Amino acid sequence: QVQLVESGGGLVQAGGSLRLSCAASGTIVSINVMGWYRQAPGKERELVASITSGGSTNYAESVKGRFTISRDNAKNTVYLQMSSLKAEDTDVYYCYAEIQRYTWRGSYPYWGQGTQVTVSS
Repeated sequence: QVQLVESGGGLVQAGGSLRLSCAASGTIVSINVMGWYRQAPGKERELVASITSGGSTNYAESVKGRFTISRDNAKNTVYLQMSSLKAEDTDVYYCYAEIQRYTWRGSYPYWGQGTQVTVSS
């Protein structure tokens, strides 16, 4: 079994900062891509940022220059540092990871349970 456990969400004023963390645990051989998505009610889940095991990053245009994704491969953990937060960043944020659990199988996607981020204007 694999679990992705998120932490760090909450309420913050516009212009403030939050740091999200997501730790993967369980039977894990390797983790390729880790990332964060967000979803508002009635809308599709959208990519916020992703990072490969080698450190290559990808960001949504709306968060470039404000959010920074990083990871600790030894701890199977990904972080999202969010700064200069805006009201439109309010969403449920989901951790995502492509995990290989066994050497004889490929990688499969796993999701965290989601953490609420609310930015008050």
